[in-house]
Amino acid sequence: MFQTKKRVALICTGVFLAAASTAVFFSCKSKSQKIREKTYEYNQEQLGKVLLQEDISEETRFAVIKNIAQNMLSQKDYPNLILFLSEWVENHPDDQYNAYWLLVTANTYLEMDSNPLAEYYFERIINNYNDLMISTNSGEKVSVHFMSLQHLVQISQNPVNRISYFNQLITRFPDKVKVTELYVRLALEYEKEGEWALALRAFRQFLAQDDASTIRISDLPNAFANARQFVDFYNSSKNWTFETLDELVAAVKKAISTYNPGQLDSYKSRVNFFNISWRQDENSSNPQATFYASDYMRGNRIRFSDTLDEISTPTEAYLRTWGWTNAKVWYFYFRKINFPVDPKVHGRWEWAGVYYGDKM
Repeated sequence: MFQTKKRVALICTGVFLAAASTAVFFSCKSKSQKIREKTYEYNQEQLGKVLLQEDISEETRFAVIKNIAQNMLSQKDYPNLILFLSEWVENHPDDQYNAYWLLVTANTYLEMDSNPLAEYYFERIINNYNDLMISTNSGEKVSVHFMSLQHLVQISQNPVNRISYFNQLITRFPDKVKVTELYVRLALEYEKEGEWALALRAFRQFLAQDDASTIRISDLPNAFANARQFVDFYNSSKNWTFETLDELVAAVKKAISTYNPGQLDSYKSRVNFFNISWRQDENSSNPQATFYASDYMRGNRIRFSDTLDEISTPTEAYLRTWGWTNAKVWYFYFRKINFPVDPKVHGRWEWAGVYYGDKM
């Protein structure tokens, strides 16, 4: 008991000294300012005295520490607040409210724009402390773990950690989060880590949600289309792909030269093939079922450039053709397939779409 009381005294003394030390700088301030500062110092001192009492109940102790912390927050005395709470947690490991004190500490670091330190304390809460329900100003009960996870998904830059946070939010707090959105975000984190099978599973879970096709995610405007494409491509035969770009271009040119629209159509990608103008977004293209080469070749002599267009890159290629019924000029768009989840098709080439008209 003597040791515990001594530690409390040291902490509280630090609070008093921190408050008192500021008085030196206020000699030129207004009378009202001096009164406020003196009141702050007095309140902190009185609260500290209550905290030193041996027969104090846990509820009273919680209220006292919270008031001390709130006073420091009101003064934006962040360094001393962090010192006070972190030392309290270290010296009182059995305090049932330690998760809350660390939450206040983490939020204080956020106020100081110290995200890495805030992340450290949020992680300490979810990894080392039982969850705790606290009351907000509105009287609502909120989980400390839930609040910590919400902050962590916002500030963490580590995909492995973010995967853990998203999974915890989905499994532990499904009624408090937008599960549909979290599934697609989880899939994207798996992609970053090269966990393609897990990314596929998360995309499928996303698509299985009732609101997947209607959800609006500001920074992921094409979430549904991209997830649909990923899953559909995985489930497809992929028998339209070619080992090399040269083989694909040669096959397309031969189908045009021999006036064989059926053969040409067989080379189209079966997943998300687009036919649009250069001004359009490929995600707003017409369904591939409406596109048949025979509708645009009939009675026309179709020609093509000998070489690929100059804007081609190692992963995307364009072939200029002309003579079609509509738009006259078409650019065939070929794409190197980036799909590590299936090594047999990853790195092959596909005819992915058509751009109408000359380049912009």
